[in-house]
Amino acid sequence: MTTFDQRKDAFENRFAHDEELKFRAMARRNKQLGIWAAGLLGKSGDAAEAYASEVVASDFEEAGEEDVFRKLRQDFDAAGVAQSDHQIRRTMDEFLTAAIEQIRTEG
Repeated sequence: MTTFDQRKDAFENRFAHDEELKFRAMARRNKQLGIWAAGLLGKSGDAAEAYASEVVASDFEEAGEEDVFRKLRQDFDAAGVAQSDHQIRRTMDEFLTAAIEQIRTEG
């Protein structure tokens, strides 16, 4: 195997690893976001866990995080929860930062 092949393999392995970490962080962020939103929607216990699962699943509708934002926005509007777009996006960012930090400290 040539040095070029080794570098290519190392780059591909690093990319795959980074994508896995990114996926894990987003899933963790979405679960935490769902628990937060469930509380604002008046859900607790199993209902809050079920709602958090819905938020996680909503992220598979399209690439990016707009599908998650759209779900929260629609659910908040339907329930009369007063959260601005900025507040939702800020909370999404805060939970993502926390999720990344949690994953880094785990291993």
